[in-house]
Amino acid sequence: MTDNTLLARRTRLLGKHFPLFYEKPLHLVKGEGVWVFDADGRRYLDVYNNVPHVGHCHPHVVDALCKQAHILNIHTRYLHENIVAFAERLTATFDDDLNMALFCCTGTEANELALRISRFHSGGMGFIVSDHSYHGNSATLAELTTAFPTFEKKGPHIRSVRIPDLYRDPTPRSAEDYASDVAAAIRDLEANGIRLAAFLVDTIFSTEGLPRVPAGYLKAAVDHVHNAGGLFIADEVQPGFGRMGDHMWGYQAHGVLPDLVTMGKPMGNGHPLAGVVARDGLIDPFAASSMYFNTFGGNPVSSAVGLAVLEVIEREELQKNAKTVGTYIQAELHKLAERHDIIGDVRGGGLFFGIELVSDRKTKEPATAETSRIINLMRENGILISKIGRDENVLKMRPPMVFTKDNADQLLSTLDTVLKQVS
Repeated sequence: MTDNTLLARRTRLLGKHFPLFYEKPLHLVKGEGVWVFDADGRRYLDVYNNVPHVGHCHPHVVDALCKQAHILNIHTRYLHENIVAFAERLTATFDDDLNMALFCCTGTEANELALRISRFHSGGMGFIVSDHSYHGNSATLAELTTAFPTFEKKGPHIRSVRIPDLYRDPTPRSAEDYASDVAAAIRDLEANGIRLAAFLVDTIFSTEGLPRVPAGYLKAAVDHVHNAGGLFIADEVQPGFGRMGDHMWGYQAHGVLPDLVTMGKPMGNGHPLAGVVARDGLIDPFAASSMYFNTFGGNPVSSAVGLAVLEVIEREELQKNAKTVGTYIQAELHKLAERHDIIGDVRGGGLFFGIELVSDRKTKEPATAETSRIINLMRENGILISKIGRDENVLKMRPPMVFTKDNADQLLSTLDTVLKQVS
């Protein structure tokens, strides 16, 4: 069967607007570590996918899944060692006050649950998000989505703030001054009779394009939220599980403690597993008034997978690897910027990094068309990356955590060649 035939079948069954990467869709059939293989047997270096967090089809994770699936998989309303052991192992990676967990299947479910808990505890209905964000695809979260078009328009109980971007702001302000935008959003909610429930952000601001924010910004913003009786929800779907290198969780880079932390994609290395970790005193009161259970979230197989992922991160020292390889990549990207005027800014940290592309360094005009061309040329040269940002001009590179210096050299060399070609 040809790829064109498969694409036609897909379009007929799933619709023409169901998205695909690249101008020429990629038909993948196998994954191993940092590599994926297409239907013709060609190998690609995966510098995009954070779902296979510890590497595509990691043997330890696959073995844990298969072993438990051979023994028992059942509803979560029975006692089972796996779910308790997983919750203990997971919460041990957080600050002491974040000591209870609830499990579900997707990041959308996790954020939805966190919103419910925040509404219960705050007594409010209002939420603040960034003005270019995405946290899931339920009806509630669609109302909070500001980065993509949705049928559900932004609700009257939603306010959005612009995340600081020290590269693009012509007159950079202090952290406290930027955070005053959050205070203003709270006042606007209150002026309309709406009490704040929570402030929800991705702690690396990935959809926003990995902007560099001033030190202390997030803490100052959260202080305003707490003073208004709201909760801070840290979305760790993308920066969590050691990806940033210096810390296990993205929020730790900001010197702030969340009330709720949401996780998804990387938690199960491709298996549908997600969760909410909460500070002491939030889960029990909520559950006493609103019974929460999830048939599949944290089932024996999922918990075995989650445990295996945490074991691989620890045994293979993947957080340390993220720091070491990520530091090397950052230095080399800055060298690339010296050779290519199209690079306006180098972004990110650890194994989540990017470069903002501009057509003119003085005006900082986004090089949106060139960014798309580069992504497709990289794919033709055997490397998978993507793009983010409000102008879709930031190259998004976020490989599995087993990414090595040799992998980085292949990425950097190919990127250098492609940038020359585009320039």
